[in-house]
Amino acid sequence: MAKKPNPLPTESELRILEVLWEHGACTVREVHEALSRSRRTGHTTVLKLMQIMAEKGSVIVDRSTRPQTYRATEPQSRTQRHLVGDLLDRAFSGSPGPLVLQALSAKRATPDELRQIRELLDRIEKERPE
Repeated sequence: MAKKPNPLPTESELRILEVLWEHGACTVREVHEALSRSRRTGHTTVLKLMQIMAEKGSVIVDRSTRPQTYRATEPQSRTQRHLVGDLLDRAFSGSPGPLVLQALSAKRATPDELRQIRELLDRIEKERPE
């Protein structure tokens, strides 16, 4: 049986995951401190969210250390693919073209991002059967 993907993270959960992806395994205190640099967040709120995330399976708790540490169960790229796939299905009828066009028109891509997009398009074009 195929592994069911974790539920899509909420905005608050995504902010916590970003800290874990950037720093690796962290304690609740470390996540709280990282989040508090940009937004006022309560320690108990972060703790509760991380407990919920553990129940959902989006983080793993290492209880062998004190204090406990948490790490993301999925790499950032996989979570991003799930989020994009959900948006693609819900807002673009599963069609990637309009999604890409809207993304590029919503925010200017850097020259490096445009280069990466061109390389991806070239690679896709080469792999395509004629």
